[in-house]
Amino acid sequence: MPGYGSQTMTVNGTVNKTLVLLVCVLATAAWTWTQFFNTRDPSVVMPYVIVGGLGGLVMALVTTFKKEWAPVTAPIYALLEGLLLGGISAFYDTRFHGIAIQAVSLTFGTLLVLLLAYRSGLIKVTDKLRLGIVAATGGIAVFYFLQFILSFFGIHFTTINGATPIGIGFSVLVVAIAALNLVLDFDLIENGARYGAPKYMEWYSAFALMVTLVWLYFEILRLLSKIRSRQ
Repeated sequence: MPGYGSQTMTVNGTVNKTLVLLVCVLATAAWTWTQFFNTRDPSVVMPYVIVGGLGGLVMALVTTFKKEWAPVTAPIYALLEGLLLGGISAFYDTRFHGIAIQAVSLTFGTLLVLLLAYRSGLIKVTDKLRLGIVAATGGIAVFYFLQFILSFFGIHFTTINGATPIGIGFSVLVVAIAALNLVLDFDLIENGARYGAPKYMEWYSAFALMVTLVWLYFEILRLLSKIRSRQ
């Protein structure tokens, strides 16, 4: 039966791989978090944050273009991303106590709600929906890239990045688009298992889901920080 042979992708296999990647992320994130709060010195964890950010980006690109390498590159990506996640979370939590656990709760809450909506058929992935989500995600990526480049010339989008109504509205929009990417990940997993994708696609699909979760978490963290800055 396609999708259930020993050499083909299965839903259960992908779930297990996702749990492995989640453990990798949480392990290195907890380590970086502990290092920061043991010293309260950002310079101690900043090298790990930089290595995690740049290394995670490289591993993400490698995994995207070499899907068959995912059994090796996906865990490395997760470990590196955990270094970044733990450090950034600690920095935010120093200013807004408890914000990290709030962001984690909202991230997994969103994952659960969308999974239930997808499984129940409330959300169906059509070609139009897929194209819309991909286009919106690409637009955000281009905007972030341009913002990064323009920052070197002293141009900053303070209204969007600040705790203004426009800034909060923009973050809500980005969180919504990031969340909708979870639906595409669910569809990738289900279709891969249905059509008997190669076994390594379990790791790749788990990697894709983890990328979305990390992005969603960071965007929720930014949104919460903007809201709490106004309180």
